[in-house]
Amino acid sequence: MITLLAFVVTLGILITVHEYGHFQVARWCGVKVLRFSIGFGKPLWRRRFGPDQTEFVLAAIPLGGYVKMLGERETEDDPAMTAAEEARAFHRQSVWKRIAIVSAGPAANLLLAVLIYWLLFMHGVTGVKPLIEQPLPDTPAALAGIKQGELVLAVDAEPVQTWQDVRWMLLQKALKHTQVTLETRDDSGQRYQRHVTLSGISEQDIEGDLLHSLGLQPLRPIVPARVGMVVDGGAAQQADLRPGDLITQVNKVNIYSWQELVERVQSSPGRALSLDLLRDGRSMQVQVLPEVVQQQGRATGRIGAANAADGSEQQYLVETRYAPFPALMSALVKTWETALFSLKMLGSMLTGDVSWKGISGPITIADYAGQSAQIGWKSFIGFLALVSISLGVLNLLPVPVLDGGHLLYYTVEIVKGSPVSEAVMATGQRLGILLLGSLMVLAFYNDINRLVTG
Repeated sequence: MITLLAFVVTLGILITVHEYGHFQVARWCGVKVLRFSIGFGKPLWRRRFGPDQTEFVLAAIPLGGYVKMLGERETEDDPAMTAAEEARAFHRQSVWKRIAIVSAGPAANLLLAVLIYWLLFMHGVTGVKPLIEQPLPDTPAALAGIKQGELVLAVDAEPVQTWQDVRWMLLQKALKHTQVTLETRDDSGQRYQRHVTLSGISEQDIEGDLLHSLGLQPLRPIVPARVGMVVDGGAAQQADLRPGDLITQVNKVNIYSWQELVERVQSSPGRALSLDLLRDGRSMQVQVLPEVVQQQGRATGRIGAANAADGSEQQYLVETRYAPFPALMSALVKTWETALFSLKMLGSMLTGDVSWKGISGPITIADYAGQSAQIGWKSFIGFLALVSISLGVLNLLPVPVLDGGHLLYYTVEIVKGSPVSEAVMATGQRLGILLLGSLMVLAFYNDINRLVTG
């Protein structure tokens, strides 16, 4: 229910903001708006408001929306219009006004992202300090000489404060660079320039866990293997594990941290484990059968239990907060970099450098919306900003039937001094529908494939 509600809220906000951009700029340009619809298909609710008696509609299929303007297509059979109405028809406006109206939808989505990031940066964003665990042998991080406990200060001279920053910077570098320089600092305050090679990074690494592929793993606090919560109906509850239990052995092998327990469980999908534990000062033993789940294409074990927080993890966290103006500048930069990265990823897909598995559809969006909503409101609105940027960038692509396709026609009109012919527009419409339909089929295929393979 949380996933469904989060998905509906996500789509509702993003579609409404997008269409409101078209609607408001059309009104500013003096164009009469006939209908403002959220969703397609059969209207579930409709009302008329405003001086133009614009019809506002909530329709049955919530996967989009539209704003219908008077005279939006020169070929449509409009009823007889008065001279005053004809002056307010969309196709009677200058090409610059039409460009402004069409651009307003994607611009509204990008402005929404800026607003969200601005609020987040002013309120404060909590992240994990980029402290590095001992890299595994022969990984790029190990070959660069990185040692356990080093703190990443900058990536190619650009300062970073959290692991999220590090991953974001490395993702951008991995697309075009073969080496990146990490500035790090150890416990004694000594600084280093670590040169990490990216030449061996594959498209699977970019799509999966890039940090793990490079040998860069977060330094984890040593948290006792004490149970803090068990999931209803999970393997832990069925084995009678309870909050407060301190697990000391797995299959008669001593463990000293929650991370050790997690590793033993994950490596034992479908295989029973014997757990020795202390409960209220008494020694006990229980048998637990980890359920089998698919994670990144492989089977892994899970028992449905979380550790008890003891406060030690706080030293690994950092909160980033800005004053209003610096927060706004950071929000603009974040939105610009994310939009540019989306275009670079799309370009890499077209050239074959990155696979098309990165295209996601409604199922994946719903899944991520639900996950982010359960984490907290900051995570959810951050996800909202990310999808809003993606929607804005997608609609600006020069594909007929998208806003970018109309902008392409208007650009041609400016160059040649007259509108694009009806035949060209009709052909473009068919090609655009074919291309968009193919992308939707691919997105649904990727969604279903993720569900099947985990």
